[in-house]
Amino acid sequence: QVQLVESGGGLVQAGGSLRLSCVASGRSFRTYSMGWFRQAPGKEREFVAAISRSGIMTYYADFVKGRFTISRDNAKNTVYLQMNSLKPEETAVYYCAARDGSSSSRPDDFGSWGQGTQVTVSS
Repeated sequence: QVQLVESGGGLVQAGGSLRLSCVASGRSFRTYSMGWFRQAPGKEREFVAAISRSGIMTYYADFVKGRFTISRDNAKNTVYLQMNSLKPEETAVYYCAARDGSSSSRPDDFGSWGQGTQVTVSS
């Protein structure tokens, strides 16, 4: 329904920062709530953050609250994830996802997914 392309991943030292971006196709970006998820090898995909269609409401997993910030720019069809104070255990593929509805933390609620971007945090 909507194509998503993530960027901004890479290698960073523990304690460092990265800013992920996700660009969506089309002209209906504001009708989608957006989320970020991550998946480490051998682990389930887990919720990281979500943002409402308007960008007014944001939601975070407990383990990133205070360190990560999700935001969106509907004029640019882009959602961002600012990640600070990164930890080695947060090494994972980070995925952007879109939901045609209100915000959710459930992967199954999201109908569109990007290809993912690798984040590697060295110790």
